[in-house]
Amino acid sequence: MEDKALHILNSTFGYSEFRDQQQAIIAQLIDGRDAVVLMPTGGGKSLCYQIPAMARAGVGIIVSPLIALMQDQVAALKQLGVSAAFLNSTLDAASAREVEQQLLRGELDMLYVAPERLTTERFLNLLERAPIALFAIDEAHCVSQWGHDFRPEYIQLSILHERFPAIPRIALTATADAPTRKEIIQRLALENAELFVSGFDRPNIRYSISQNQGNAKEQLLRFILNEHENDAGIVYCLSRKKVEQIAAWLSSKGLNALPYHAGLSAPIRQQHQSRFLSEDGVIIVATIAFGMGIDKPDVRFVAHLNLPKSIESYYQETGRAGRDGLPSDAWMMYGLQDVIMLKQMMETSDADEAHKRVERHKLQSMLGFSELTTCRRQALLKYFDDHLEQPCGNCDTCLVPVETWDATVVAQKALSCVYKTNQRFGVTYLIDVMLGKDMARIKQFGHDQLSVYGIGKELDAKQWNSVYRQLIARNLLSVDVEGHGNLRLTEQCRPVLRGEETLHLRKESKQIKLTQRGRKAYNTVKDTEKALWEALRACRKTLADESNVPPYVIFHDATLMEMVERQPQNHDQFSRMSGVGEKKLEAYADEFLKVIREHIDTVANATSSSDTVEETLSLLRSGMNAEAIAAHRNLKLTTIHTHLAKAIETGEVELQQVIELSEKEIKTIQNAFLNFGDEDRKLKPIHEAFEGAYDYGLLQCIRASIDIPA
Repeated sequence: MEDKALHILNSTFGYSEFRDQQQAIIAQLIDGRDAVVLMPTGGGKSLCYQIPAMARAGVGIIVSPLIALMQDQVAALKQLGVSAAFLNSTLDAASAREVEQQLLRGELDMLYVAPERLTTERFLNLLERAPIALFAIDEAHCVSQWGHDFRPEYIQLSILHERFPAIPRIALTATADAPTRKEIIQRLALENAELFVSGFDRPNIRYSISQNQGNAKEQLLRFILNEHENDAGIVYCLSRKKVEQIAAWLSSKGLNALPYHAGLSAPIRQQHQSRFLSEDGVIIVATIAFGMGIDKPDVRFVAHLNLPKSIESYYQETGRAGRDGLPSDAWMMYGLQDVIMLKQMMETSDADEAHKRVERHKLQSMLGFSELTTCRRQALLKYFDDHLEQPCGNCDTCLVPVETWDATVVAQKALSCVYKTNQRFGVTYLIDVMLGKDMARIKQFGHDQLSVYGIGKELDAKQWNSVYRQLIARNLLSVDVEGHGNLRLTEQCRPVLRGEETLHLRKESKQIKLTQRGRKAYNTVKDTEKALWEALRACRKTLADESNVPPYVIFHDATLMEMVERQPQNHDQFSRMSGVGEKKLEAYADEFLKVIREHIDTVANATSSSDTVEETLSLLRSGMNAEAIAAHRNLKLTTIHTHLAKAIETGEVELQQVIELSEKEIKTIQNAFLNFGDEDRKLKPIHEAFEGAYDYGLLQCIRASIDIPA
């Protein structure tokens, strides 16, 4: 059976070997034994039940919570030549009956159903008449009443064990802390199942969190333009109103941004989701309802404009970025108002007090995570009982280490002000008292007579806001939502107030660009091959449109990048690439091979022009400057500068040999490219920034000097 599983992996899915624990999990199921699997998003969870469903006799029944996930996975499987189907409300009665007949005739490898349908007596009776290979329960964390995404219908899935005790079951999730894992096992009666934990790390995702200084949407726009222009991404907001505002704002700035929330009609939501899946470079602005089950591998960034309600939510939402393993960003900006809003939502919910207590704890953990001064990835993994030995080097606190300062005295002043005003006021009022503002309201309460009045003039209002936010994050203060956001002291603040504990807080800093390199997938491709990359993407889009499927169903970005690197010339070479199975080899190889051959021919024709570049370099080395070379060769000066820029990029000549500017001027222009240009470093914005003082050819040479390998 193991040989059969490996054959399916090779011939159907186009992969040469299993990853991490996949092989052991698949063997467990093929042997008829149960499994509980915790595996990070993008780790290959689907293969863990898809291959056993194909290897075992009968059909694999996959329990899936969302229609979008079912449709996405079935479309991808059909492209691979796998017999798969789904049963959900999008099918008319005749289509649903046909799928049921296929099930009974044993013609399906896999059938996707929602938990609500599966637990009906009619469907259970249908299953008893069909050959069943296994049951797979995806997004199994939905069974946990204490989790972040509880679905009541999941609790009823224990009936599978009662009605089909001999059929192996697998429960899978990417998001479960220790209590949630325990609940999954208990509620689904999987006490005898083998537990597989593959680790939670997503090393390709760069985590970055900063505080909202009142310019969140401008910061978001700058982040997208600098790091992810023309990339697909998701922007999460807390409210529907904010979703609409941000989508409209980004659209007004020329980005392809679409709103998605429950207040929109079903056809509009479907249209926006379809465009996100099938088009390149679409940004969805959404409430957190969007994204679960969206198997789009090339989402290059997930941005949060508000604080998520828990670390589990944050991990799951950010995990929708970079499923293909390529560099991606999890970017977040939040403020104290987010904490107050989330707490208000919690307190006004219908949940019982026990649930509210758990939710408060989870929110406090999320706030503390946001205010970290140490490696974010280490803290994130520790929350899920995972361990990372060294700081990751790929989060904001690692890339730009956080400065801290001894804030013990300042914290004592802030806490004292809360105490002296009887714990009845919010942050803004407390700061006004500490700054000694001449306000009628302060005088009305007599707070201008307190010892804390005017005690905090060493900091400004923005700095005090940061102090209070961090004191809340460290649970030294709590927010009383029922009291309209007034702050209260906690037991944990006593050692600081008494001077028994030193407190270090993070210094607020201006937004820093973490890297000077773009994060697009094609930025890992050599400049000379970017034309091939774009041609392959265009070919993929054409084929996807013809088949009415999203582009990534044809091939993932990672496979296209492998085409760029290998540039296969025939079917045999093409078949050796990751993600190319027998069906896709037959269906698509000729189209992509044609694109690759055309690119090779174009490069070959262009190579003959290298002789003219050598002539320019020869004249430069003889002592001529760019103007003299242009006159001697009867060529335009811009052409000569293009030759020289190429030579600078390859290190054949130095910038100082080409242009006659001071080091200070050169440094100023280089910094302009790094700090103000877009990620493609276009010349026009820089030319305009210096009001035309430097011509385009000269700027081209300076730009080339920035990218010289160290």
